[in-house]
Amino acid sequence: MQKFQTITLQYGDKQYPELLRQIHDFPKTLYCRGNLSLLTKTCFAVVGTRKLTSYGKEVAQNIVRGLVQSGFVIVSGLALGIDTIAHQTTLDAGGKTIAVLGTPADQIYPPENSKLAQSILDNEGLIISEYPSGYPGLRVNFALRDRLISGLSKGVLVVEAPEKSGALITARCALDQNRDVFAVPGNIFSTNSFGPNSLIKNGAKVVTSAQDILDEYGSNLKLFEEEKIAISTKDPVQKIILAILDNNGTVFIDDIIRESKKETSKIIAAISILEIKGLIKNTGNGKYRKI
Repeated sequence: MQKFQTITLQYGDKQYPELLRQIHDFPKTLYCRGNLSLLTKTCFAVVGTRKLTSYGKEVAQNIVRGLVQSGFVIVSGLALGIDTIAHQTTLDAGGKTIAVLGTPADQIYPPENSKLAQSILDNEGLIISEYPSGYPGLRVNFALRDRLISGLSKGVLVVEAPEKSGALITARCALDQNRDVFAVPGNIFSTNSFGPNSLIKNGAKVVTSAQDILDEYGSNLKLFEEEKIAISTKDPVQKIILAILDNNGTVFIDDIIRESKKETSKIIAAISILEIKGLIKNTGNGKYRKI
């Protein structure tokens, strides 16, 4: 894994995140690798079970894309499952993400996510920990780091979480820190739905799309309007498609092919990638528009 220098932040340093200063059990020291400027941005946490379902994956991808397009930096814990989907979807959508570890910042866990961690750093993301290099990876550390995930964030979304999920620890920390808690409702017969359904019964805000979260903040969104990410692409075919949609609104794919003067196969491939990135939407009947 390519080396990124670990930078130490103390509580009194200017770059120490302001929201984290507000929690009662803040870490006096943060060990950071990557883009420190993200600590001054508006962050939102997305967490959930390691044993996700296809439903949880699809929901997480859809909501994260919407949050990224609205300017949020996505925070999660680099665990397998929903955390991985949150980080990867953010990168795929051209956004920035922060991974909060229960191990030192230079000791990636789980090792299966080493490539993802490298990708986060390579795409101007950030990895942080309250543990110095060489500190043992104790199980309790992962529960303790959950307070940092919520502490860095404006709100926390729980997608899927069984009864004893670490995601519920994050949600409890969020409540203690006076953060907003959101949850995606699930099948009442699924063990993965216990956590979010229980949170909803106890007052968490129901989320079925990113817009539900954005609506909750209402006019407060103007506070970070200037932080909106200018999602772009270097691919020339993708640029042509986006320009056509900019000029014409909703367009049939046949008209995109005709106006672009590019091979059909290249246009179809580029459209698929733009959909994955969350930049365009299929409105039905072969029509597409920008999101």
